[in-house]
Parts: sequence; C-alpha cells; structure tokens
Amino acid sequence: MAGAVVVHEGRVLLVRRQVAVGRLSWQFPAGKVEPGESCEEAAVRETKEEAGLDVVAVAPLGERVHPITGRHVSYTACEVVDGTAHAADTDEVAEVAWVSLPEIPRYIPYGLFKPVQRYLDVALRS
Repeated sequence: MAGAVVVHEGRVLLVRRQVAVGRLSWQFPAGKVEPGESCEEAAVRETKEEAGLDVVAVAPLGERVHPITGRHVSYTACEVVDGTAHAADTDEVAEVAWVSLPEIPRYIPYGLFKPVQRYLDVALRS
C-alpha cells in the first residue's frame, strides 16, 4: 500500500472511507501499488483517484505494517500542483477534509506513524 501525506496551506488532506476498517475511518489517500509502479507514483495516483488532486511526491517518509489493517504501507510526502480536493471516487471515499495539526487527533485518535507525525509537526507549524 502507498499513502500520500498531502500538505497544503497549513493543513493535511484526509479522506474518510465509505467502509471503515475497524477504528480506521479517516486516513491519508492510499491504495495498492500497481505492477511496475513505485510507492511514490502510487501515492500520487491514489490522491488523484480518491481526492481529485494533482500532486507531486516530495519525499518518502517511511514504511510500516499498519497496526489496524495489518497491511504494509509506504508513506510519501506530497505537495499540491492543481485541483480542488473532493470525494472523487465515491465508491471508496465518503468525504475529504483539510485538517490542521491540532485537529488530527479528532480524525485519527489512535495516533500517527511517528515519522509522519514528525514530518507534519514541522510542515504544519504555523
């Protein structure tokens, strides 16, 4: 799996899944890495498919086995190039939100992957 950590204008993009996986409802745009595709390319593609945004990959943030889904996830920092975020894939995504640093625990109460949290602590500082 590849996840996109999209920061824009002091907020990070989260998407709410139509179907929650356990406690996981809100998350970063994410999906499977297709054959021949890098994790960074998958993060960019998934952001376009799920949230309608054109983004560019900036830096890999790390990988882990997600504690809720059990899936291997690679996280990539991304920046917006064009578009307006919306629930582009309504089969998968119920809604999108631009979330400030102090608001993240309301959306993701179980905490973030430490390298992602460290990146957001710097990227979302006002």
